[in-house]
Amino acid sequence: MPKLKFYTGEDLLKIPNTGFGPFSADSVLHLGVTSGCRVKSGKESVIHRRWLRTSLNLLDIVGSMIAGNLIHFLWRKLLLHSLFWFLVLGFFSYFLDTAGENLLYSGTFAIFLLPVTMGTTYTTIYYLLPGFLLKKKYLLFSLYGFYTLVLSAFAIVLSIFYGLVFILNMDYHGMPAAGRSLWSMMVLVYLVVVLVSAFTLLKQNYSSIAENRALENKFLEAQLKLKEQELHYLKLQVHPHFLFNTLNTLYGHALKKSEETPHMILKLSNLLDYLLYQADKPLVSLSSEIEHIKDYIDLEQMRFRNNLDVELDLPPATENIVIAPMLLLPFVENVFKHGQPVDGKLKIFICLQADEEQLNFLIRNTVKNDQERETQSGLGLKNLKKRLQLLYPDRHSFSAEKSGNSFEARLSLIHSKDYRHG
Repeated sequence: MPKLKFYTGEDLLKIPNTGFGPFSADSVLHLGVTSGCRVKSGKESVIHRRWLRTSLNLLDIVGSMIAGNLIHFLWRKLLLHSLFWFLVLGFFSYFLDTAGENLLYSGTFAIFLLPVTMGTTYTTIYYLLPGFLLKKKYLLFSLYGFYTLVLSAFAIVLSIFYGLVFILNMDYHGMPAAGRSLWSMMVLVYLVVVLVSAFTLLKQNYSSIAENRALENKFLEAQLKLKEQELHYLKLQVHPHFLFNTLNTLYGHALKKSEETPHMILKLSNLLDYLLYQADKPLVSLSSEIEHIKDYIDLEQMRFRNNLDVELDLPPATENIVIAPMLLLPFVENVFKHGQPVDGKLKIFICLQADEEQLNFLIRNTVKNDQERETQSGLGLKNLKKRLQLLYPDRHSFSAEKSGNSFEARLSLIHSKDYRHG
């Protein structure tokens, strides 16, 4: 437990100032109480000197950062606004002295118009626009806008009058030519108000577009994450019954001490590696998908023995074509799950055609005439349809139908966007 040292109020006052001003004994004592330290009554108090210094230094740093940022923001804002109104004052002076009569009088006269212009402008952009127009309160905006117009017009008249009295000593003929027309002065003031308001609306519109894009990006990211989770969930449902059947077959071979057992384990290992690891990739080569389909068929061949007849029509070279992983394997899995032998044999025909743009896949298997149409509504095909809609929206066509003793499924999709150039 750390040792605590006793300090008197006079000792605490000797602590170097950290920017918060001199401390009294009472203020330091209060700091010790609020921080949870145990305090003795009288002049002496118990407090940890190092903790006090660290705390005050941190407060000093945080306070300095906040104050510095606030001062920088206000100074930048004030500087930009001052520069803008200085340019407006120059514009007013130039406009009032178009005849080159007296720039000094015109500049001084313009100073009387500047407060009216500033007040009308700030009222419009900080009150009327955000409070009513942008909130689509058009009736209130029109009403308060009319009030602002009337009050600003009255203020313009007063500005002209005071300029005539205090600058020209009621010498109307000495007034700048443009200043003798009330309409010209109003146009001058309201031109600035309209331009600043238009700039504010454009800025607000740009900010709204940027915010909408940010929201759209967040929404798309959320959709993408949801899509990835759904795809992952669908992948997990693809192969449980296959593993169960294969392990049962492997168990039977192991009991018989069959020489095919090591070969079967190797095939299963390669297939599991594809199902568990390669399937997490966004794309795989078509040749990899074909090789694992062959491994799958080899494993099922060991289970069915002579009761299986598989005919394959596969393209020789597909290295440069990439597709989503486990896109075709569920078709083969569905065949072995729902297919039934006819005349003692389960016959399967698989045909695949692929080029740089399109892929066409056909798979056909035998079923019994009295078999229900579960092959078309099985979980595997439902999951496959969902995956196709997520991975290849508007880029695929899928059909499945039963005719007599045959069930056939077809898939056509455009994969050109995924084509890998060699």
